[in-house]
Amino acid sequence: MRKYRNAEIQEVTVQDKFLSPRMAANRQVTVPYSYKRCQETGRIDAFKLDWKEGMPNRPHIFWDSDVAKVLEGMAYVAAGKSDPELEKTADALIDLIVSAQQPDGYLNSYFSGIQPELRFKNLYTNHELYCAGHLIEAAVAYFQATGKRKLLDAMCRYADYIDSIFGPEENKLKGYCGHEEIELALVKLFRVTGNQRYLNLAKYFVDQRGQEPNYFLEENKRNKTGAYPERMIVFQAHKPVREQDKAEGHAVRAVYLYSAMADIAAETGDRSRLDACNKIWDNLTSKRMYVTGGIGSSRIEEVFTLDYHLPNDSAYAETCADIGLVMFASRMFNLTGDGKFMDVLERALYNGLLAGISLEGDKFFYANPLEVTGHFIEAGHVKAVRQPWFGCSCCPTNLCRFLPVMGSYLYSIGANELMINIYAAGEAEFNLGTGRVKLQVESSYPWDGDINIRLQEATTGKFTLGLRVPAWSPEITVKVNGQVSNNTTENGYVKISREWRKDDKIEIKLAMPVTALHCHPEVSYNSGRIALQRGPLVYCLESIDNKAPLGSIIIPEQQDFKLKAIDSITPGAIAITGSAFIENPEASADLYFSGIPAKAETTFTAIPYCLWQNRGPSEMAVWIRTV
Repeated sequence: MRKYRNAEIQEVTVQDKFLSPRMAANRQVTVPYSYKRCQETGRIDAFKLDWKEGMPNRPHIFWDSDVAKVLEGMAYVAAGKSDPELEKTADALIDLIVSAQQPDGYLNSYFSGIQPELRFKNLYTNHELYCAGHLIEAAVAYFQATGKRKLLDAMCRYADYIDSIFGPEENKLKGYCGHEEIELALVKLFRVTGNQRYLNLAKYFVDQRGQEPNYFLEENKRNKTGAYPERMIVFQAHKPVREQDKAEGHAVRAVYLYSAMADIAAETGDRSRLDACNKIWDNLTSKRMYVTGGIGSSRIEEVFTLDYHLPNDSAYAETCADIGLVMFASRMFNLTGDGKFMDVLERALYNGLLAGISLEGDKFFYANPLEVTGHFIEAGHVKAVRQPWFGCSCCPTNLCRFLPVMGSYLYSIGANELMINIYAAGEAEFNLGTGRVKLQVESSYPWDGDINIRLQEATTGKFTLGLRVPAWSPEITVKVNGQVSNNTTENGYVKISREWRKDDKIEIKLAMPVTALHCHPEVSYNSGRIALQRGPLVYCLESIDNKAPLGSIIIPEQQDFKLKAIDSITPGAIAITGSAFIENPEASADLYFSGIPAKAETTFTAIPYCLWQNRGPSEMAVWIRTV
């Protein structure tokens, strides 16, 4: 059922000035830094199972997931670039993790070392299967990167044990995890081992969710913790998945579930799951997604709330949720070939997701608001300043494993088709049809829309090359060996089928104007405001560039916006400048007053949202008043 697959890490070398430095910072800083923090906080030592009362760093129920994500990141780094020392560290960590496995196959540092009597007694909140999922993903990644099976074999034993506990058969638990993750991990395990048992278990966990009697409500009654039917929506357990048609509940859990639904649809050909994914997608992207690609509008339970409820200063838009949205979008594109999914993937990746980590790679946002005032900064609000670590450090560790695989989203490969999704500079080499295709992309994407592609090798004969036409570009010109291509656009891609040969050249020009975006009128927070976008990048104002309070700045949208370099943030970056007005603060000193506020002419500078707060604490706003 799946039309395409993502590129493999080893097939793509990213060499651009936008994504490549982020990947290098992850390799050189984020992964070793996060590993060190996992050591310092006791996350790694927890696998020794020797913690006693009175000792520091009492293990926590989700610590295994943090260690697993760092290990998965190490695997991807090793896959992209040989690093014997990194591999040695990873091997030692795997030895420690496997040493904590129980004779029956169970593997969880908290419940083996702290509360063994509570094993699988509280699926609602205890993250056991969630941790198992991340360990499985780390095992698959490390096996694929190195060929070493020690962790993979251990996780197969754990998955076999889980399968002996859960399922539709009599005397098995009818439960599923409060925080989805194991579902998509089991599909990965099935793909690498070919063992149908793991796919069946993934299907069971997905399909059992929300069925009656509701497992979480029954479990909470047994545990005497209170049974609250209205809270089932937070866990996507309010109804069976095929009946769900809105993005609901905890945003990260939701997109992990939807990713698993898409994976299972791809493996089984079950259109009912895909139909549900499409309905949820339409609701999510048309009514519940920020312009930055952020999702989850409330910090209370980190949830989606209501249609068009997208507040700016209190936006949660967790970094993990952006990562999950990219995962979901990629799966939906590979299932359908519809470019609308890639448009959202790019929006989330190039904006909200990369805003979650500093350029240096050692400071992080958990939440990604679209507005930060000076009052937030003065109060020391955690959302106003990137942090070096968190008690719940799911976001830093998730970035460890996501940033190394960004190149895999640039291309999708099908049956004699090669789709170029994002025009980042670099090289790629694929087995396609009866031969190989190797190409080089030269571009300054996303800073301009001029792209040159050269086929360095093409031994496969005739195949289809798909060139994405982003929704943000009003015009595209494609030339093949100097001749303008008149191929039509299909599902957001120009598709060219021909006998490709070595040294064939493709020139692409994407119009990349500055666009003033308006918001749906039901999003009351943005009434009378605009957001600026150029190419895939959403822009924002920072007070470091705009000395007036950002709320007093008014930008007329009918003007010729200018571009200027902002190498002070990162080489090659481009800002948007133009004319603006500022309200006279003296005329509005009172909280409420009559009359028309006096305005003075000024100028503004806007920078890409993904680069904000890389020059110190600053006010920030994406949506700006307009006339």
